[in-house]
Amino acid sequence: MKKISILLWALSLTVAGYAQDTVLQHSWKNQKYSMFIHWGAIYSTLGGVWDGKPVTRGYSEQIQSHAGIYSDVYGDVAKRFNPAQWNADSIVLLAKAAGMKSVVMTSKHHDGFCMFHSAYTDYNVVDATPFHRDVLKELADACHRHGLKFGLYFSLIDWHFPQAYPISSSNSDPITPEHHAFNKKQVTELMTNYGPVSEIWFDMGSLTADQSRELAAIVHRLQPGCMVSGRLGNDAGDFCVMGDNQYPDYKIASAWQTPASVYDETWGYRSWQEHGPAAEKAHEKLLGLIKVVSRGGNYLLNIGPRGDGSVVEFEKDVLLRNGQWLQHNGEAIYGAHANPFDTTFAWGEVTTKPGKLYLHLLQQPAEGTIVLPGLTSPVTQVQLLDGNKKLSCKVSSRNGNTTIQLPAGFQLPPQSVQVLALSCKGGVHITPLHLLKNPVVLNRHNAVPLYSFSGIDYDSYYRSEVGDRWAFTTASPARMSVVYSAAERGKTLQLTLNGVVQEVVLNSGTVKALHNNAAQLQWGPMYYSGPYWSAIDGKHGDLKNIDVTKPLSARANKPWELRTDWKNDSVYTMPGDRNLGWYVLQEVTAPTAGDYLVGFTSGDGIAVYLNGEEQVVYNNPERAGTQQEVLLLPLKAGKNQLVVKYYSCFAKTSSWGIHRQVPQEMYVQPLPQQLTGSGREQAVEVRQAKPVSVHRNLRMPNLSIVME
Repeated sequence: MKKISILLWALSLTVAGYAQDTVLQHSWKNQKYSMFIHWGAIYSTLGGVWDGKPVTRGYSEQIQSHAGIYSDVYGDVAKRFNPAQWNADSIVLLAKAAGMKSVVMTSKHHDGFCMFHSAYTDYNVVDATPFHRDVLKELADACHRHGLKFGLYFSLIDWHFPQAYPISSSNSDPITPEHHAFNKKQVTELMTNYGPVSEIWFDMGSLTADQSRELAAIVHRLQPGCMVSGRLGNDAGDFCVMGDNQYPDYKIASAWQTPASVYDETWGYRSWQEHGPAAEKAHEKLLGLIKVVSRGGNYLLNIGPRGDGSVVEFEKDVLLRNGQWLQHNGEAIYGAHANPFDTTFAWGEVTTKPGKLYLHLLQQPAEGTIVLPGLTSPVTQVQLLDGNKKLSCKVSSRNGNTTIQLPAGFQLPPQSVQVLALSCKGGVHITPLHLLKNPVVLNRHNAVPLYSFSGIDYDSYYRSEVGDRWAFTTASPARMSVVYSAAERGKTLQLTLNGVVQEVVLNSGTVKALHNNAAQLQWGPMYYSGPYWSAIDGKHGDLKNIDVTKPLSARANKPWELRTDWKNDSVYTMPGDRNLGWYVLQEVTAPTAGDYLVGFTSGDGIAVYLNGEEQVVYNNPERAGTQQEVLLLPLKAGKNQLVVKYYSCFAKTSSWGIHRQVPQEMYVQPLPQQLTGSGREQAVEVRQAKPVSVHRNLRMPNLSIVME
């Protein structure tokens, strides 16, 4: 029984963040694949065409903005909306045949036209069109009839609402108090009049933290089973959402989703859209689904029906092709967990369930050989999932790895995906790739980071690090102490040791001076590069071995500027703007290698790099003005390049500074746990205790665990 528990616990840690899910998140994550529908009475009728010409700029559902159409002229198009081909049941049955488990439809897009009957505006499908039917209600009822979950999209910006102005090209506009009150009323309608709602997909705008939390509270109060999307902003969502058509190359430790369209160019119907072969497009979207699921996410795939309510035949073909694949291979998708290995594979992707590994072959394995590093569970059977055909594979184990030799003549057909189901005796157990042997210190430099996606609004989202995890073995018994700086003092840590969770308040450590030569550090002059249009975590060039005589970005061709007027331990102010970034470079010469505490002042965001290696990336989640950070930097003996990227998004000015006058001392606090010296694999995970949001950065960069 003890061995089984250890195996199950190891699996739950390997599947990033699974143990942290609520019941609601767990149920939502098991859906894996859903239909997104962008359908509007006006933009779908126009189909990407205005004044007889294709509007090639931007998404077609935003044609009002991109074509510069007057609001009254745009609104008149609704009088032509009479979708004779609309049939909610046929849409839902298409989703079902495609293998999708829920349907999410645009209740209102940025143009402000409501595809539901709202009591708060007559700019809706019932009152402003000759159709006079609540199509959202019809779709909700059809979903409930046919056993699919129903969700809805709601734009937080509204180009029709008078108090929503001014509007910008970014669509990340502040929400006025009048507009927020209007949004609350409409969200209340949607959460009240359409039966069970599985998720609400908020989009765009730049809300205050209070506005985001108020909307989330309305949803949770009226629909306790409804998941709120991360695009509500301010980390108020139940799941985080990638950028449009974005597929992360890393696993995420919280519930998350990739929204993708059949076409990258548009979400709403575009009459002149080029299609290409349906088989190629279906294969492309199948690879997207598999990639997302293998990293622990859900896939939301969009179609854009015509203005008459019919589904574009090409889009229907794409969906049904992948639905056929899922009929035979869905076991490897629905309810499956992320790739349990700490690596990816050239031949494809991996998902898992208790006792099973699913190898999604996206291309022919080299020499017909598949090596699974760290898999110690005996593989008792290899089966081709499509047709449940048992394969006569040679399975061998050596040096802690398992090798699968495919049968001679096995060949993956072109433009296809085949799934091998591996049955593992005693459950799936994988020795972590980053298994530390007899470590003395656990810190951010040897941890496996746990990621989420955090931000205030769409423009400011970035990959956040919500925790750290270590797997290790110890030959001798050891006691643990947690070491931290003044920046972490007073915070509460959630520490999980071998499955046992406890909270540790960082407030009882004894002061210990760092053994370094901080007074002998030589700080060179500062150099400036910028400004750049930038996301918070974007880089504009190689930050390793920078040559200040050459531009950081060849494309931007902005030379490094020597700034003799900038000094350490001072705070300077730079002009702020939306999505603006700039870099400060300083050379630091250390007499000996060691850890040195350095301070930083920043505004909306900061990213610190040492000798080309990323140290931290932080935003300013509460828009608190100036931020202060202290960072323990591992300087090498000799010259070091310190690069700090400062980010502006909300403030009109941004403060910054690099500070060397920082007390070189840490706190050491013993932990009650004692490690056994059995040599058995053990694991430690740290997160914030009771964080404001599961998507917020851990923000304890100087934390370490010492074993002695």
